[in-house]
Amino acid sequence: MTLAADGKVDVSVLVPAADEADNLPEFVRQCADAFRTVPYACEVVVVNDGSLDDSATVLERLQAEHRFLRVAHHRSRRGIADALRTAGELARGDIFVFYPADLQFLPKEIPDLVEPIRLGKADIVTGTKQGDYEKAFVSGVYNRLCRLLFGVRVSDLNAVKAYRREVMGVVPARPDWHRFMVVIAAADGYSVAERAVTLHPRRAGTSKFGLGRIPVGVIDLLSVWFQLRFGRKPLLFFGLSGGILFLLGFLVGIVALVLRFGYGIGFRPLLDLVMVLVITGVALFGFGFLGEMLAGAREDVRALGRSLEELLAELKRKQ
Repeated sequence: MTLAADGKVDVSVLVPAADEADNLPEFVRQCADAFRTVPYACEVVVVNDGSLDDSATVLERLQAEHRFLRVAHHRSRRGIADALRTAGELARGDIFVFYPADLQFLPKEIPDLVEPIRLGKADIVTGTKQGDYEKAFVSGVYNRLCRLLFGVRVSDLNAVKAYRREVMGVVPARPDWHRFMVVIAAADGYSVAERAVTLHPRRAGTSKFGLGRIPVGVIDLLSVWFQLRFGRKPLLFFGLSGGILFLLGFLVGIVALVLRFGYGIGFRPLLDLVMVLVITGVALFGFGFLGEMLAGAREDVRALGRSLEELLAELKRKQ
């Protein structure tokens, strides 16, 4: 039996669910069908993310019917990133699969996502959406920007995905940053593969994504790019910018002195420009040094976390 109830679990499907009461019974049924014949133990972990419909009641009934189903609840809507983290803390598998409950992606395709990881060919497998969908243009722009900025050569970074459990540890616990899991993990040395997944029309409920998410996504994209490029060496950005502004202020100051004492021309706006450039340059240098201290502290925390993980792994092996 490959639908895990107790004991060792190999694959945990993490399912954020917000107002998906109409979809959850069918989703769980399809999971049961998809995992019944695979040669490894699976479980499904659903996080009820502050649903206002009957999701809590439906999940209680489903949990009583299916022993492989585990459930957690958020009192208020906290978003997919927090729901995935809650599910990851409850999950027991070595491989995680992020899958929404809206049935736009069918559970029967989960084994294809998991297989490259089980064979040791990849650490993360991202699904590439197949079929027509409303936000294809926006998704295409987002994926092209990600390939340009981060150099991760996969077709689709914003669909379902499977990944090793330890990947969760490299993704910051920030709202909506689950969308950048692939690029953040790839920057940390994890290997990435892709598999085609079919996108189906939503059967019930409404989409949680609107146009208002586009500017937020763009800002998050720039933030992730900055942190990956300069997060460990902030002085490289702030110091270079501050140095350029300071040099410009110095050059403009020389011009102002030449005009004042060589030609008898006093131009007050030029002096104001010198002060703005020099003060801004010095301030950016200060930000850079402060950033270096914070980056050093963060590296120390990461090193401590790795040491603790190694210690726990060693204790587990001895047991």
